[in-house]
Amino acid sequence: MNDGVTCFFFFLRMTALRTMKHLCQATRNENRYAKRFFGTLLTQTAQKWFFSPLGIVVPDLRKSAVFGLTQPFCTDEKSHARPKTKTAFGSVGRRIPYRILHVINQDGESLGNMHRAEALKLMDQHGLKLVLLRENVEPPVYRLMTGQQIHEEQLKRAEKKKASPKPGVVQKELSFSSAIAKNDLETKTKQIAQWIEKKHHVKVTIRQAKGSSTDMLMLFDQILETVSEKATYLSKPKVAREGVSTCIFRHMSSKELKEHKKMEIKKNNTVKKDENEDLKSNELHQ
Repeated sequence: MNDGVTCFFFFLRMTALRTMKHLCQATRNENRYAKRFFGTLLTQTAQKWFFSPLGIVVPDLRKSAVFGLTQPFCTDEKSHARPKTKTAFGSVGRRIPYRILHVINQDGESLGNMHRAEALKLMDQHGLKLVLLRENVEPPVYRLMTGQQIHEEQLKRAEKKKASPKPGVVQKELSFSSAIAKNDLETKTKQIAQWIEKKHHVKVTIRQAKGSSTDMLMLFDQILETVSEKATYLSKPKVAREGVSTCIFRHMSSKELKEHKKMEIKKNNTVKKDENEDLKSNELHQ
């Protein structure tokens, strides 16, 4: 009996000793890993600390990663360096970031400088819309316009943008009088065809000669008829100013060329069909 109790207590003692041994080993491992981790961290961040004259260790704010994150998202210098996106022409509504404006009325007359509240009051009173004309001046220039005026101006700008040559596209220019001789017109047309072959844009300007009754728009159509296999209008003929008309020719795209060939084939088939019908009709009458 005494031997059994003695063995039991001996077993408990050995178990307790093994448990204590494992706990001590785990504690030593944790301390070792903690020293490795924090030792590396302290080594990396040691250069971010300096000693003050009072002997107190304080963080160097110039090198601190934490304080570096608290810098403003965008400084004034960076905001000026960022290019401004060009806004589309149209009503700005009531979103006016400037306090003082230079306002022009719907007739194009200057109303002088005024506070934006006064400009908005005029807009509401007359049922007009405010449009930003020039932003890079002091003060910025706004104009009061009707919806119809805005629409017409948008169409003009779209036409101007369409007519302007794209980057990398060469635009040639040619001008002559409406009283041009037939041989000279043929020479000019050949020159246009050569430029079109090279996929250049060709701006043609025709001046109305004194005493000439030639329709300048018909001259443009005549030129296009000669080069119609590859050319079309980029900008249709229009009166630029009194006595002067202009247009721009361009090379047709691959899709346009295919459509043009289809139309020509269809047109030729129609002509042949009409000729055959005329022949049959003549044979019957004979």
